[in-house]
Amino acid sequence: MFSQLLSRIRRNHGLEHATIHMLSKRHSGFSAQGNSNHRGFYLNIFGNISEDAVRAAVQEAFDRLKNGESELAVHPNCGTVLLTTATMTTLAAQAAFAAEGMRQKRTNLDPMLLASALPNAILAAVVALIISRPVGLYLQRTYTTEGDLGDMEIVRVSQIRPTLVTRIFQVLLAQPNRNTANSYFIETMG
Repeated sequence: MFSQLLSRIRRNHGLEHATIHMLSKRHSGFSAQGNSNHRGFYLNIFGNISEDAVRAAVQEAFDRLKNGESELAVHPNCGTVLLTTATMTTLAAQAAFAAEGMRQKRTNLDPMLLASALPNAILAAVVALIISRPVGLYLQRTYTTEGDLGDMEIVRVSQIRPTLVTRIFQVLLAQPNRNTANSYFIETMG
């Protein structure tokens, strides 16, 4: 039961990414944010893209994944990549500060210890940033998305009212050409 639930979430997540790829191929000047669950996925579009264009992108993404283009399930701006980057960068910087504390045989972080550790912490963070992208893409491809939709079908694409979270993202992504926020729920089954 749990593995079936996880499989549905991963396939919906893959379809979400493929949809964003299709939209990006045909439109410019927009941002998108989504999240997936076992019933489908939510898609928030920040920019002027019509509901018909969203429906067409969902269908094209579905068709292309069904035809074996599984690489469309992976997206470089996925939360998996962002979380991997944040985690690895934070751990690398913390390790550099801890190593400097051990080198100086000090247990508390004072301004002098922080200042002496800062160059190594920055270097460690940069290395982690470089390494984290391929690691995040690997984790996404292996654990959080699935490009093989199996028996999945699209039930409906419904425009829904933007949530508070959507409005927060709208503020964060606000640019003159991204002042509109439209939200959709793409329901799937199978």
